[in-house]
Amino acid sequence: MEPLVAVVGFVLILVVLWDGFETIVLPRRVTRQLRLTRLFYRYTWLPWSAIGRRLRGNRRETYLSFYGPLSLIFLVMVWASMLVLGFALLQWAGGSRLETPTGTASFGTDIYMSATSFFTLGLGDVTPHSSLSRAITAVEAGAGFGFLALVITYLPVLYQAFSRREVSISLLDSRAGSPPSAGELLARLARRERQQVLVEFLQEWERWAAELLESHLSYPVLGLYRSQHERQSWLAALTVILDTCALVVSGIGVRSGHAIEEARLTFAMARHAAVDLSQIFNTAPAASRETDRLPPEDLVRLLEVLGQHTGALDEDGKGKLAESREMYEPYLAALSRYLLMPVPSWLPSGRPDDWQSTAWE
Repeated sequence: MEPLVAVVGFVLILVVLWDGFETIVLPRRVTRQLRLTRLFYRYTWLPWSAIGRRLRGNRRETYLSFYGPLSLIFLVMVWASMLVLGFALLQWAGGSRLETPTGTASFGTDIYMSATSFFTLGLGDVTPHSSLSRAITAVEAGAGFGFLALVITYLPVLYQAFSRREVSISLLDSRAGSPPSAGELLARLARRERQQVLVEFLQEWERWAAELLESHLSYPVLGLYRSQHERQSWLAALTVILDTCALVVSGIGVRSGHAIEEARLTFAMARHAAVDLSQIFNTAPAASRETDRLPPEDLVRLLEVLGQHTGALDEDGKGKLAESREMYEPYLAALSRYLLMPVPSWLPSGRPDDWQSTAWE
């Protein structure tokens, strides 16, 4: 029995340490389905989001915003508990050679000894009595110290990536409205009557999409972090950029080949982010009939909004627009349904921007 318990404890320790390495240190996507962190998020997000679906308005967004930070705390607790249990099993398999005030040791004593060693408390009321027990205690103390140091360094990196993402999303408010829309964005950019403004804007958001892809592949939990403002989200921003690129490529409001080429590059990067992030969250693309965000009557209205500055859209342009939309809208719809983040409309909302309103007005 002791060798079997020792194997179980050793495997438990290796699984947790390897999972922590893949989650915190390894800067690439892990495709393996059977993984502790993946299982943790899958089976905690499902009940959490099920409750969120029953809520409405501000209550839903406030409730869902707690999940990302809380999940990190609980994930660390799960890791620590499993490591403490694994080392306790090794102590028990080694015969529980511990000196206690009562003179007897049980599995509860092994758990207590493991916890005090892992968190480097050094209370001294229970001490190892054999060479094997001392070795296990020393290894656990080192593992605990390294584990806690790794978690402490992990959090600032995570929040720096979150902050960089949110800065650009906040800047989108005055450019595309609240909530943002491609129609509002192109209308406001067109008023400046400079193609170079559009080119520079698309270049900035091409880089944003690349940073979004890199950070969220390395730290998928960032995708569950909500934006500070209720009518904003990283998914809405990504949708607006893809919508805008699709319109520009189809010929809306563009007379410059440079702008069209930059729109193609930005579209490629943003579409790459949408597809890879849907794989991260295991959200299969929705059926095309479920993702029609721009029915014919809305397209007519959109062209009327943009027609003041851009002119009409010919049949070739409509074909390009439909082809572009088919490449990304199913993925965004699946992500929206899973994360409970609404995708914005193509049309301007007609509401004041967030910067134009306050809690007192």
